[in-house]
Amino acid sequence: MGLRFYNTLTRQEEDFLPLRPGEVRLYTCGPTVYDYAHIGNFRTYLWEDLLRRHLEHRGFRVIQVMNLTDVDDKTIANAREAGLALEEYTRRYIDAFFEDLDALGIERAEQYPRATAHIPEMVRLVLRLREKGHLYESRGSLYFKIDTFPAYGRLAHVDPGTRAGHARIDADEYEKDDPRDFAVWKMRKDGEPYWDTELGAGRPGWHLECSAMSMKYLGETFDIHTGGVDNIFPHHENEIAQSEAATGTTFVRYWMHAAHLIVDGEKMSKSRGNVHTVRDLRQRGFDSRALRYLLLSVHYRKPLNFTFEGLAQSQAALSRLDDLAFRLEREDRPAGGHPELRTAVEAARAGMLEALDADLNTAGALGHLFDLVREAHSALDASRAGREDLKAVRETLALFEAIFGIRLGQHGILEAEIEALIKRRVEARASRDFAQADRIRDDLAQRGIVLEDTPQGVRWKRKGS
Repeated sequence: MGLRFYNTLTRQEEDFLPLRPGEVRLYTCGPTVYDYAHIGNFRTYLWEDLLRRHLEHRGFRVIQVMNLTDVDDKTIANAREAGLALEEYTRRYIDAFFEDLDALGIERAEQYPRATAHIPEMVRLVLRLREKGHLYESRGSLYFKIDTFPAYGRLAHVDPGTRAGHARIDADEYEKDDPRDFAVWKMRKDGEPYWDTELGAGRPGWHLECSAMSMKYLGETFDIHTGGVDNIFPHHENEIAQSEAATGTTFVRYWMHAAHLIVDGEKMSKSRGNVHTVRDLRQRGFDSRALRYLLLSVHYRKPLNFTFEGLAQSQAALSRLDDLAFRLEREDRPAGGHPELRTAVEAARAGMLEALDADLNTAGALGHLFDLVREAHSALDASRAGREDLKAVRETLALFEAIFGIRLGQHGILEAEIEALIKRRVEARASRDFAQADRIRDDLAQRGIVLEDTPQGVRWKRKGS
């Protein structure tokens, strides 16, 4: 069937056909560097990384641009509060962002343009808009008049006629479903950074930045623009308006957005104390691989509820994959293969790719992968696997590693973890909770660990050892 993606603009899945055969031009909304990015942000960045990896696996050359917003209301306010120059303040969070990208194994984009380094491009875009009659001035600032762009509201499905007119808003972010004329160039204010330009002394509006930088590096029309659902309105709606009003052509062909991440069933907020960053979780000893797995395990258009129990379950799922990879390295089987296992391998590989082709259905892909994990252990236990089968199973694990960006370890489940689970099983049996004891035994068996109850206690070994 080929690749299909859900397009926010049309509210339906569509066949993906890039403008240029074999090449995908992708713009991903990056961080506003006023603080450390949190795991909600990284849920989106990781999904975008998987999108990139899957496109590359399908043979496309990907040209990705991710902006760094280093001048807006938040960065200016926080830099002023910290008593630092804007560049000095944002630099620490830009550096931290790249450290977090590396910790999570996110591939680098081709370009990471900073807004403050692209003021001339923004000024030229404003001049084009002014020349075409889409702007008006008020107290030195320039505003985009949305009633000059009849298509305004089609991405977010909002009605610009309800509250438009000449209602203006200066803030970079404002209420959902509240269309108003927005600032593209803000006049100079005391205590704020500014640039002397043909437009006068001032600074760009937030929405202007992405339009100018994306078109510089990807062209006036490009393939995919992504972000979180919170970007749909007003940010992406305003991007479309100012870009298409200036160029007279389609800005983006496919719009894709990730759903929100919540924590323990609640929205993340500092007041609730549930805002988690990548560096916080790593300092608390959590595995970056498990965090990556968890954030990718739920389809990107479905809300994801982050819990520490879920993070532990993700670690357990990875341990099962690690265990199989470890067993494949240790097993010594005769040459040849068995049709049952080969059929399972082919079904798993085809199922994974079909799921990912269908709007990046990661949950479906993982389901096919773990079907193979069970089949592989069963075949190995029954001596129904040859050397060629082991190679084919390992190649399927490598497919997971490449697209999901998670490297499988060589040592499988750690001995300390095995001993802890055995202890819990012994305690369950002592309290006559045999159902729990059986669940622990079955879980260990799925992860390649064989238990033997003896008068001297429980002994264990890895399958194949």
